Amino acid sequence: MPRFPAGQTLLIDADDTLWENNIYFERAIAAFIGFLDHHEYSPADVRQTLNGVERDNILAHGYGLSSFTRSLVDCFERLSTTPVTEEKRERVRGFARTIAEQEIELLPGVKETLADLATRHRLILMTKGNHAEQADKLARSGLADQFSAVEVVAEKDPATYGTVIQKHELTAHSSWMIGNSPKSDINPALAAGLHAVFLFHKDTWVLEHAEVSAAPEGQHLIELDAFARLPEFF
Repeated sequence: MPRFPAGQTLLIDADDTLWENNIYFERAIAAFIGFLDHHEYSPADVRQTLNGVERDNILAHGYGLSSFTRSLVDCFERLSTTPVTEEKRERVRGFARTIAEQEIELLPGVKETLADLATRHRLILMTKGNHAEQADKLARSGLADQFSAVEVVAEKDPATYGTVIQKHELTAHSSWMIGNSPKSDINPALAAGLHAVFLFHKDTWVLEHAEVSAAPEGQHLIELDAFARLPEFF
């Protein structure tokens, strides 16, 4: 794969692409499963139930910490074998609050690599989730100055990518989506006509797992194991 010339537009995901995110949710889920201490369902069974509850709540309430908190409480109410009290609900909510208390932990090489890329290309942050939460994380990350624009969207699907393409007047042959999620960052971006860079992250959220699509003819797909490798191509 060649190095691409200056002037590319790089749409860049945030959670688990620029900074750690899902590991904090996984820790909260592990604490929740331990607190539930179900004697009939295995931890894997509990997690499967929680995944289903999360899918339903995402459809009804969107992404973000509030939706996740609701999912933990809903799952607890569904599976608890003892009476559910407000005290227990508050304990469950506390597992989710630990996530909000986390400092932003940039992934290796992100700060230096973004600064380098910004000297040659147009960088646009494109992330999905709760707008206030994502804006707060970006502000705390210290990376906001590297981006010419920020798009916080409700979902990343081909139609949303199409809207962003039109809004920012992107040209397909020089525009890329960069992220860790096959489901949200790679496959729908390719379907919308963009090139894509898949950045593998070992702790990508299970609800974002999918087979990575092949790039259509005339489009590029690059697969990398580290954000810091982007300047090899850009």
